[in-house]
Amino acid sequence: MRDILRLVAKRLGLGLITLLIISIIIFFMVELLPGDIAQAVLGMGATEDNLAALREQMGLDQPAPVRYLHWLAGAVQGDFGTSLITGQRVSDAIGGRFLNTLFLAAYAAVIAVPFAIVLGILVALFRNTVFDRVANVLTLTSISSPEFFLGYLLILFLAVKAQMFPAISNLSSDMSFLDLLQRTFLPALTLVLVVTAHMMRMTRAAIINLLTSPYIEMARLKGVPPWRVIVHHALPNAWAPIINVVALNLAYLITGVVLVEVVFVYPGIGQALVDAVSKRDFPIVQACCLIFAATFILLNLAADIGAILTNPRLRHPK
Repeated sequence: MRDILRLVAKRLGLGLITLLIISIIIFFMVELLPGDIAQAVLGMGATEDNLAALREQMGLDQPAPVRYLHWLAGAVQGDFGTSLITGQRVSDAIGGRFLNTLFLAAYAAVIAVPFAIVLGILVALFRNTVFDRVANVLTLTSISSPEFFLGYLLILFLAVKAQMFPAISNLSSDMSFLDLLQRTFLPALTLVLVVTAHMMRMTRAAIINLLTSPYIEMARLKGVPPWRVIVHHALPNAWAPIINVVALNLAYLITGVVLVEVVFVYPGIGQALVDAVSKRDFPIVQACCLIFAATFILLNLAADIGAILTNPRLRHPK
């Protein structure tokens, strides 16, 4: 148990160091963008006095390292500053949108994770058959198709022609849970089509790789049915790579939803990031990028911990 806690603490420390480095990159990359922030906020008709007053109000008259330390100290406390366009606190502006993104990611994950694992087991059980070949072709097609292309196809066939679901995911606080599921089904299905292929192929590869092991051969020689060999013998030892790919795809569901949210006009943090970039609202851009990075690092840490807990060789490296 002590070895596990030591490994978890080490991974957590590395994750915090990585997040610190990413925060430096995010802040100074925004600083390197061309143009004057004060000029972009006030417009071309602003006077020098107004520009100087706004720069002082925004802290732009201070050196960049000092401003970074102030921003980092606030970000650690959950204060990312105020929006340059609306004057609203950044945490209030993106808090509700981040919850919407988390709901969309959870909606897609509930469908994609069990479906991908079951499909991976089936194609491993029926490998080199027509079912296996068709599944591989479909998953390769899904992986090769951009998210926005899949989204527009779903809008064309399920929203425009079949009129089964709305093309735009408008959300309101007074809608029922069933209405919420219906309005967010198309963006969730788009994410499912993208991430299912990765998880299914990794599950298939992990199981097939174990089918050549001696203990699997012994189980076959004893007359154990093929499905039982995979489910009871191969699958428990394949959980480590499966958990890794599931965690990485869950991270993608949260950090890679920008294009999907733009296509379906979904009020999530990805849409907020695109709007902030177009309006040069840099505090919101920095906050969204830092949240994406923290989410990705956290889920990678969860993948490492899951791999450690499911693999005795990682729990006891000696």
